[in-house]
Amino acid sequence: MSTPAITAAPPSPTTSAGQREQLLTFFVRGQEFGTEILRVRELQSWVEPTPIPQAPNWLKGVINLRGEIVPIADLRERLGFEALAYGPLTVVVVIRVNASGRDRTLGLVVDAMSEVLTIEGVQPAPQLTGGDRPWARGIARTEKGLITLLDVDALFADLGSTQD
Repeated sequence: MSTPAITAAPPSPTTSAGQREQLLTFFVRGQEFGTEILRVRELQSWVEPTPIPQAPNWLKGVINLRGEIVPIADLRERLGFEALAYGPLTVVVVIRVNASGRDRTLGLVVDAMSEVLTIEGVQPAPQLTGGDRPWARGIARTEKGLITLLDVDALFADLGSTQD
């Protein structure tokens, strides 16, 4: 997949002028989301995980990734969207999150990959959903549209209570 030229948004209160950030972007329910590239460990094809009894619906189970047991979370369901059958474009993005004060490895099931890009000028995410743990840390504008930057630490803060 070729990477189109990206026009950066003007600097905003969230990032200072000249501050750039590299993101891995992916699609969930037709919307583009991103996370910091430095959090990403690897990309995996969908593999059926071993279920975890009494886990939340969005936590699909665990896989053995080269000797490490990794929980697999469906990002679509975690964000409150309807479940979707997994297909040939389904990808698991293996990332590092800080949940319950500990660094953990987590696999995020996404609908499809997009690209790696460098952005400048992240704007604050609007507080539309309420709650004390916003899941979006900002919005980036590109020539293609808006990308929601996930705060994966806040989104999966309760992961520590679902495993251990």
